[in-house]
Amino acid sequence: MKILVTGANGFLGYYLCRALLSHGYQVVATGRGECRLPFIGTPNFSYFPMDLVDSNQTRTIVSQAAADFIFHAAAIGKPDDCELNKELATRINTAGTSLLLELATISCTPFCYISTDFVFDGNSGNYKEEDLVNPVNHYGVTKAEAELLVRSYPGVWSIVRTVLVYGRPMTGRSNLLSIVQEKLNAGQPYAVVDDQIRTPTYVEDLVNGLLLLLQKRANGIYHLCGEEVLTPYQMALQTANYLGLDPALLIRTNSNAFKQPARRPLITGLIIDKSKQELGFQPRSFLQGLQATFSSS
Repeated sequence: MKILVTGANGFLGYYLCRALLSHGYQVVATGRGECRLPFIGTPNFSYFPMDLVDSNQTRTIVSQAAADFIFHAAAIGKPDDCELNKELATRINTAGTSLLLELATISCTPFCYISTDFVFDGNSGNYKEEDLVNPVNHYGVTKAEAELLVRSYPGVWSIVRTVLVYGRPMTGRSNLLSIVQEKLNAGQPYAVVDDQIRTPTYVEDLVNGLLLLLQKRANGIYHLCGEEVLTPYQMALQTANYLGLDPALLIRTNSNAFKQPARRPLITGLIIDKSKQELGFQPRSFLQGLQATFSSS
């Protein structure tokens, strides 16, 4: 089976491509710019630069790929970048998804869209799949708009919402845990918010959930994230203690202390009962995620 993965150069893209290859799938990876993945020369792997803003390039590559399934993970994923360049964010996150859906419709290729907890306003938390979206920043707006497009797709479709994905960076982009390690190893203080509530997700758990979804041809919206409710500060504190670094270097703060272009929703924990029951999804604990993240560091 041939799988098309967009956004393959990203944090999730590396782990998803690696898992698909290990399960014997043929992977057609795409991303902006040259390949940053270490799979060149690996059997069943090919990579093509593909900018979703370039409709002609996208049409050519998707047509030639003739995939049996599409994982659409490409996006401008940093909320502040989206807020500062709303037009580009809309062109990639929303219009780019629309174009891919149009091309997928030709052969009715099953389509999985990777979304985010940021489609919610964060006023309550513990969101279920059917809860109404109400984004508070432009990143969330573009993702919510793309979700609506996916839900109108005539073929098999799925939307996967996830939360604060962490793990060992493999293609250059840092995440909270790796930043804590880097800062504290250097003896530098690091300010972390303690008023944003999340259900953080170990990246390989997310990938395992995506594989289950692929195997079951699941249709609909699924929440794939961890079960533990933690703030970024609590995550950072556990990371420091696990690595034997000085937790006193962590500065406990709140969202108001940061002057960021994009507002963050405060409470966005997701309920994963549906994914556990229908997919057999079972995420590991945050401690187990820490152990997996740093086991080979």
